[in-house]
Amino acid sequence: MNSDDEIRQILTSVKTIAVVGFSANPARPSHGVAAFLQRKGFRVIPVNPGLAGQTQLGETVYASLADIPDPIDMVDVFRASEFVAGVMEEAIAVKAKVVWTQLDVVDEAAAARGGAAGLRVVMNRCPAIEMPRLGL
Repeated sequence: MNSDDEIRQILTSVKTIAVVGFSANPARPSHGVAAFLQRKGFRVIPVNPGLAGQTQLGETVYASLADIPDPIDMVDVFRASEFVAGVMEEAIAVKAKVVWTQLDVVDEAAAARGGAAGLRVVMNRCPAIEMPRLGL
């Protein structure tokens, strides 16, 4: 379980967030959270192989983390729990600093692997909920 201090430190230190499982549909949570994070000043890079090459929220959509040409501070995962292990491996490979999984998305083994590789891991939380809760 992450402390409020740790969550606050993560959310005040990261600048670039890749949103894995981004949806072009504004009614979907991944789209809404990505737009919220942009409004809060983060650079948000959408990741969705089905939308790769499109522009969403003013950014190019990439098929995978490996395709993003810029450094990534945090990976925000909007995929089912069974996909977290693969996303974690990609995040480790691109040297992300944080992997954050959304509400009800949990994979303890993947979290342990990320932690062992030096990543900070937050699971089963939403930055768009945590930021207002912490006054950020």
